[in-house]
Amino acid sequence: MSDKKEIMDTDSKRVIALALTGASGVQYGFRLLECLLASKATVYLMISKAAQIVIGMETEMSLPARARDIQAALIEKYHCDDQQLSVFGEDEWTAPVASGSSCVDSMVVCPCSMGALSSIATGASNNLIERAADVILKERKKLIVVPRESPYSDIHLENMLKLSRMDAVIVDANPGFYNKPESIDDLVDFVVAKILDQLRIENILQPRWGE
Repeated sequence: MSDKKEIMDTDSKRVIALALTGASGVQYGFRLLECLLASKATVYLMISKAAQIVIGMETEMSLPARARDIQAALIEKYHCDDQQLSVFGEDEWTAPVASGSSCVDSMVVCPCSMGALSSIATGASNNLIERAADVILKERKKLIVVPRESPYSDIHLENMLKLSRMDAVIVDANPGFYNKPESIDDLVDFVVAKILDQLRIENILQPRWGE
């Protein structure tokens, strides 16, 4: 984790589900994971098989295949408490996120592929990520979806509108430039800060407008 104090410690009882799917932009997902762990939240992480392929293409990370091995590798990478992070496979139906009786407070799909977006919007629940999102919606908790695609088709836009009407929040992976970013990390932090704001997690990743 960064030495700079960018994330304020929050209630350690916060439980957030985070899913990385097979869209470009896994850097957003991993930076968000880092910030959530720094806030002392408990994170239930799901990484789709397609996301694992993208991770290999877009980053220098080499994650193991098994969920428990990924969990151990990420706990070591982010130096977090081993009780803070749990990683679940796509077919792990006994995971807490699969049930409305769990203590999950909110869920973020970052990045969200158009396939995952479609499945969530239609309630397909073909894998744990889709089921977890379905649970969040039915329990009227906060679902944040971070799509990364361009251009959008009518299908993509209709699916986003459908989810928005279910009170999901669409945070497009679309960084701004008014803060005069100096690096790719600054562009990533711009989007991650927007997600953290939606989760009500205090952060100073980016200066506020007018400050």
